Parts: sequence; C-alpha cells; structure tokens
Amino acid sequence: MDNQEESLEVVNDKGEVIGILPRSTIHGNPSLIHRVVHVLIFNSKGELLLQKRSMNKDVAPGKWDTSVGGHINPGERLLDAVKREMNEELGITMCQPGFLYSYIHSNPYETELVYTYSYLHDGEIFFNEEEIDEVRFWSLEEIAHTIGKNILSDNFEEEISTYKKFLKRGQKKEN
Repeated sequence: MDNQEESLEVVNDKGEVIGILPRSTIHGNPSLIHRVVHVLIFNSKGELLLQKRSMNKDVAPGKWDTSVGGHINPGERLLDAVKREMNEELGITMCQPGFLYSYIHSNPYETELVYTYSYLHDGEIFFNEEEIDEVRFWSLEEIAHTIGKNILSDNFEEEISTYKKFLKRGQKKEN
C-alpha cells in the first residue's frame, strides 16, 4: 500500500456526488456523507459471517463487524466496489452478491450512505490479516444476545437492525 491518502466522494443523502475530499477530512466530520458498501455473507445454515476488526483500524478497532465493508472509490460502480472489497477482505472472487437496501448511518465520527448486499458462501475464507483479526459465522440469535454489550461495532448494530426491518417488510408484502 502506498502512502497516498485515500480520496472519497462526498455525497448528498440521495447519493449524488457533490465533491471529493481526503478520507482524513471526511472521517471526523459527520456533516460530510460518504458512500460505503456492506455485504452480509450467510452460510447454508443461515448463520452470518462477522469479522473482528484489527486493533489498527481507526473505526471500531477490535469490534465484530459486518462480513465485508468498505469505501466506494471515486467513480467506482457499486457492484465493482462490492466485488473488490470481498476479494480484498476475504479472498472471495467470482461472486454475484444481491442488492438488499441502502440507508444512512451516522455517529459522532462519520456519516455513511450504506449500500448493503447479501451473498451465500459455504467455501473457504482467507481473510486479510492486516485488516481483520478473526472471522466466524454467528447465529442470528447469538448476534441478538450480543447487541449493546460493546462487542459489536455501532455500524454493525445498525446494519443488523436495518436487515431485520428489511426482512419484516418483505414478509408483510408476501402476506
């Protein structure tokens, strides 16, 4: 990795690009929205893969987090960002994740426009040890019992809450 700082697109709440700024300017200023992709990776048992973030990360170090997550590069298409992040973080290539939903996540440190995808994977995972300390599959019940205990990132706690609402909306449409 080179020493050049990452640049990110600043967007409005509709995802329209209004500028490009250095990551260090955007992180730490929650009034600036930037775009990210998340992937919820499930196995055939219905368990969700979580990653334990490296202690070297500036956001949520040592916390369990969404299966895959990362910034969208300037000009990058969403699906290209998803596939790049899946390869960089977990070594998963040749995949076709499906889009689920988008939402805005905000905390005192940052504001993200999140685009969430899902993917079914029962194969091997080779995680990036520079960014991730550990990965494992969790049952949704285990996740539910862990919320609020300072083990999961606040980003992931909002993600799983949004996912549960998404599932409930889908069930209402089918009835």
